Amino acid sequence: MPAKAHEFWIDPEAFVVSPGDEIVADLRVGEGFKGSPQTFLPPRFRRFDFVLDGRTEDVPGRIGDRPALTMPAPGDGLLVLVHETTNQSLTWSAFRKFESFARHKDAAWAVDEHLARGWPEEGFREIYSRYAKSLVGVGSSQGADRQVGLLTELVALENPYTGGAADGLEVLLLFEGEPRPDAQIEIFQESSDGSVEISTTRTDETGRAAIQVLPGKRYMLDAVVLRSVPQTHANNQPLWESLWANLTFAVPGE
Repeated sequence: MPAKAHEFWIDPEAFVVSPGDEIVADLRVGEGFKGSPQTFLPPRFRRFDFVLDGRTEDVPGRIGDRPALTMPAPGDGLLVLVHETTNQSLTWSAFRKFESFARHKDAAWAVDEHLARGWPEEGFREIYSRYAKSLVGVGSSQGADRQVGLLTELVALENPYTGGAADGLEVLLLFEGEPRPDAQIEIFQESSDGSVEISTTRTDETGRAAIQVLPGKRYMLDAVVLRSVPQTHANNQPLWESLWANLTFAVPGE
């Protein structure tokens, strides 16, 4: 896969901690739940905060911190970590790579649209941004994920740390605050030995999907919106924009 197809996620060292314990998490870019850690770098994000018991606060940090997040658990309950990047840009050197990416992310229509518009097949630009969340259980882990206002967002409708995932974890996929029906969600399941299984599912007409989960596994969900950029004929203007929603969590057990 080309570099553009790499996921971006929040990777806590532990998904369940005790009140007062330190929460440590990396921001990672990579494939198959394996990736390189990123530093705490404010120019590269629009927001980096946490939500707990109805309040939202910025994640503390200093430029260059790695792991990007190290802080004491701020209270008891379900902690939702939130990270939104600024726009980044890449140049596609070969159309076959763009085609591979588009088909992999369930946007094969973009290949036909690109060709129909007579756009260049090499050396064209794309902008992209990431919208990542992670669920961390603190103490009792009681509470619920909720919509936090990201442009595209995965919301867990059940709490995996309080038994809510026993028959599958229901999630809601949003784009511009509205449910995104019939959309692909890629599922990464990591076992304790580091092996990763990858599968996909689709949302229903209400934007919901049931993710089948197992005790003792870590999960990453990823969903991508690909859209063309309105053209103004500016020099070297990007042709495409991709928006990446990501959610990480674990299921206790084993």
